[in-house]
Amino acid sequence: MTTNFWLSIALGLGAGLADYLGGFLLVRRSPSIRALRYFVALGAGFMLAAAILEMVPEAMHVNQRWAPALILLGYCGVHLLEHTLVPHFHFGEETHHHEFMSPKTSYSVLLGLATHTFFDGIAIGSGFVLSNWLGWIIFIAVFLHKIPEGFTVASVMLAGGQSQRAALNSALFLGATTVLGVLVISLVPRLVWIGLPLSAGVTIYVAATDLVPEVNREPGVRMALIFFAGVLVFFLLRLLAPA
Repeated sequence: MTTNFWLSIALGLGAGLADYLGGFLLVRRSPSIRALRYFVALGAGFMLAAAILEMVPEAMHVNQRWAPALILLGYCGVHLLEHTLVPHFHFGEETHHHEFMSPKTSYSVLLGLATHTFFDGIAIGSGFVLSNWLGWIIFIAVFLHKIPEGFTVASVMLAGGQSQRAALNSALFLGATTVLGVLVISLVPRLVWIGLPLSAGVTIYVAATDLVPEVNREPGVRMALIFFAGVLVFFLLRLLAPA
């Protein structure tokens, strides 16, 4: 096994643990809820920049013929999933009353988020198959939204009448699906020609369609500035990266 294989697995585990941390913060009623919204804004800006300026060009390089269609398929697939299987889904704390958030609905949200997290892992693994730089950039993009993601799924489970243990286990499950995605690509690296464009489409959807609306919920200019800070952080890393 190469060094990049073990590095991608280790970072996949780190991203998965961030899901669990988000669930833990929710269950323990941490006062960090507002800080998590900042993570959403920062992550949205960084993810969008990374997906458009790194993942899409690399996907075109490894699969020039089919990459555009696969990117669109990744985007449309998540859109279809979120408007059929998980109609109540949004990033943040669940505000529906228990009578509107049934146990069945909470598990459908878990399944929908697990699709996101599987492709998070696919993205990380694909990045390290191609280069350390791309792998690290994708990992940072994924990591920035992982804590809010774990927070979200734990909140949905509690709103659906599940126990705190079930809420924590749901966050742990999201972490496990991330690691699974990393493993799939790391063990079968030739799948990168499909995995990278599909995960690029998913990443664009999560950043632009799931996260940005959550940023826009917040009144005032602060959240918008944090979003642009995420884009700026991406450019700074690109500037400082070795040639």
